[in-house]
Parts: sequence; C-alpha cells; structure tokens
Amino acid sequence: MAVVASAPGKVLITGGYLILEKPNAGIVLSTNARFYAIVRPLCEEIKPESWAWAWTDVKLTSPQLSREATYKLSLKHATLQCTSSRDSVNPFVEQAVQYSVAAAQAIHTDEDKKNTLNNLLLQGIDIKILGCNDFYSYRDQIEAHGLPLIPETLSKLPPFSSITFNATGSNGAISGETCKPEVAKTGLGSSAAMTTSVVAALLQYLRVVDLQLSSKRTVVGNVAYSDLDLVHLIAQCAHCIAQGKVGSGFDVSSAVYGSQRYVRFSPSVLSPAQIFGGNQLHSAVIDVMKEKWDHERTPFSLPPLMELLLGEPGTGGSSTPSMVGAVKQWQKVDPEKSVETWKRLKEANSIVEEQFKALSLLAESQWEVYRDIIVRCSGLTHNQWAEQITDEHQKAVVKSLLGAKDAFLQIRSFMRQMGEAASVPIEPESQTHLLDTTMKIKGVLLAGVPGAGGFDAVFAITLGDTNSRVIQTWTSLGVLPLLVKEDPRGVSLESGDPRTLDMPSAISSVHIE
Repeated sequence: MAVVASAPGKVLITGGYLILEKPNAGIVLSTNARFYAIVRPLCEEIKPESWAWAWTDVKLTSPQLSREATYKLSLKHATLQCTSSRDSVNPFVEQAVQYSVAAAQAIHTDEDKKNTLNNLLLQGIDIKILGCNDFYSYRDQIEAHGLPLIPETLSKLPPFSSITFNATGSNGAISGETCKPEVAKTGLGSSAAMTTSVVAALLQYLRVVDLQLSSKRTVVGNVAYSDLDLVHLIAQCAHCIAQGKVGSGFDVSSAVYGSQRYVRFSPSVLSPAQIFGGNQLHSAVIDVMKEKWDHERTPFSLPPLMELLLGEPGTGGSSTPSMVGAVKQWQKVDPEKSVETWKRLKEANSIVEEQFKALSLLAESQWEVYRDIIVRCSGLTHNQWAEQITDEHQKAVVKSLLGAKDAFLQIRSFMRQMGEAASVPIEPESQTHLLDTTMKIKGVLLAGVPGAGGFDAVFAITLGDTNSRVIQTWTSLGVLPLLVKEDPRGVSLESGDPRTLDMPSAISSVHIE
C-alpha cells in the first residue's frame, strides 16, 4: 500500500531575480539530489463505526530532524488540526496534504471513486519525508571530526543523515532580519522538492494520478490536465500558501518537470488559493484548476561533455525571501537605475541561453569537431581557447564557449551592482574571490552564485574531465565540493523506501552525529 515519490532539487544558473517578472526567462537545472515522500495507511483496516466520523488521523515524520507531528484531518473540509506540539509542524507538508486531499475530493465525483477515496482517508495517512544529504550542510560535523573537506567524506555519510541547525547569527542582516535560514542548507530548493514529492505521493496514493501513465488526462471545466500538470498546480498552490506569497514558481516547476527554460505564470492564477483557503479549499482547488496557467517551460540540459559542479563555502546559506524583499524595495526607491540594470541582465541572460543552444546544435551536427575542441579546451584556461582554432567549425564552437563565458561575467557584474544598491550580499566579496579563482582553472566555462545568490553553494560548469582540478582548488580554499550533478528528471515514482535500497553513499559509512 505504500507509495514513494521523489522530486529533485534545482540550480538556477540564469534569471536570478528577473525570473520573478514575466516575460523574463531563467535556465534551471534539476539535480540528482532528491526529496522523498513515503505515504502509507496508518491502519490496516477501517472500523465499522468510522464511517460516521468526521475526522481521520494524519502522522508526519521527519527522521532527519527527529520530528513527528500528528493531526486530525477534517473529511468535510480537507483541513488539518495539529494534535501535537506546534514546534514539530512543517507548513509546506501541511499545505501539501490539505490541497492534495481537497483535489482528490474535487476530482473524484463518481460514487465508486468517492467510496474508494473515503476508505483510504479513513485508514489514516502516514507520511515520512526524507531529503538527500546534498540539500543540507554537514561541514561543521565533518570539521569537528577532523575529516577532510572532500567529496569522498560526503560519500561515506549514511544516506539521509541527521540535519543540523544554524547557530545564532546572520550573513548580511537586513533591517534586523537574519539572512540565515533555521537549517543549514546548500540552496537546492528543499522546500519546493519536499512539497512536490509529498503532493505527488499523495495524489498517487489517493488514485488521482498515475505517474506511470503519461497519457492519462483529467478534465476540469474546459481544461484538460496531464497527471504531471495536476501535480504541478497542486504543488504550486501548497508552496505558495506555505511561504505566504506567490513566488516565481521555477523551483516547483523544475521539481515536477526537471531541467528547463522557465517563464513564470501570472500571479493571478493562484488568486483563488489566496482568497479562499480555510474551509473553502475545495472551491479554491477547482477554481485554480479552471485558471489559464500561462507559464512557459521548455526542456533544457547542458550541452554534451559539460558538467555541473557545486561547492559549499561553509557559511550556512542565505534567506532568499529577505534578499528578494530588499531588491524589490530598491526597485521602488530607484526605478530608473533598476530598470536599466534589469534590461542589461536580461540581455546577458539571453546570450548565455543562445550560446548553450548553439553548442548543443553544434554537438549534434558536428560531433567529432565538437568533441575534439571541448576535450582540448578542457585542458586549457579560457584565454587559451582561441589558440586551438584551425578551421571554421572549431571557430564556431570556441566562439559560443567564449560568448557564454563573457555574457556570464556580465551577469555577475550586474548582480553585484544590484546587490550593492539594495544592500544585500547577492555576490559577497568572499564569493567573488572564490568565483574569480575558479574561473582561472583549466576547463572551467562558468562559475557563479545560483538563483538569488548569497552564501549558498556556488556552482561551476566545466568542460570534459575538469572536475578533479576544481575539486582540488576548492578544497584548498576550504570549500566543500558536493556530490550534486545535473539530472534532467523531474518527479518520479520510486520502487520502495529509499533507506532500504542499495545506495552508493551507504558503503563504508562514517557515522557523524
């Protein structure tokens, strides 16, 4: 009876801040760091008198945080009431449960399906959530045990290790607020991946979707949704309400569909969820499903022979909402400067996107030439790449490589200017030094701070077999290279509890408490 679904974390490589406004696009890569939700019944059987009950039980467990929360779920309104300490609650999972159950009740109008759904609900719902280690920072524990800051140390951690909390303090406090989140994270979008995995597992468990049948469609009003589309819009609802605002939604979209070029939806499509809520969840869900979702997404992946690498500088992460709020305030205070900065950022973002597309096309049409020049450039710094050109085909590859590199350096420059004007650490000085050093390594194409920037993990995009050099440099600078790689997959059904599967990181485990 158990259903296990997973959703990936993300890295936004272009479109930071601009992606908040249509029609600006961003390139977001999904990763092999995944959040898992395990949903099963609390009870094996339903007691005869339970049909008269107006409530059923829900239990939420987060083993990595040693937290457990219990709830009563109203069968009439699909709302939760916490029956345990509020210290252990998770608003993202709470909203995921409420909106998933409301969606199931709104969609299952046939009498037989309604009875099946009621039987499932009356058995109670047991939910466990697990996040891959890459979502969280373990460097404090690693350093405390005197272990080296290398990927091999991370690979020996037990899967789904206990999560630590940030110490009191802040990275670039804004008006008394702390930029550090409660949990030490690496910035891969854990809340979006967690929300999406819970929604997917619940909708699958409640027979709303079948994620193994991609052709299945559900019609609401005059709109036909695929099962992935249903997971997407319910996850967007839950995530929006949990975080108290309508964000761009790129993190949820990539958690559902995988790597992509993304343009946000109009915020108004989530108005029903914001207006109704409470005891009107069913109305909210139906109205949201009737809205015209006008976001744009196009599958995207890095060109061949390029890899994504992330490194954790060890400052505990940053709070994206605080930084976004400060940038929005700067836009109001200095509209002329902000409009000009955003215009130039948009142009540079577009160039990076165009050059990546060009490189993918060149790899497809001129593979031998493409492979040869990428391999040669991987052993040289970018100021030596032009020296490798011997014909027009090679020139096209190198031109696109250098075009992407130059445009991304412009992006970094404009982001720094924006951070200075808004008094937020979008690319802090320490990150600038690290990224400049990384860019000097042979075979490095790009290096930057993803998304909203700050003190989260930095990323590099490398050519060919370059990662060992980057890892060596980062380690010498006190940066912990992570195990994260690009993985274009979105939400997935899993064959079982990930803790019981044969996972490479479980081999020769080193227990760090």
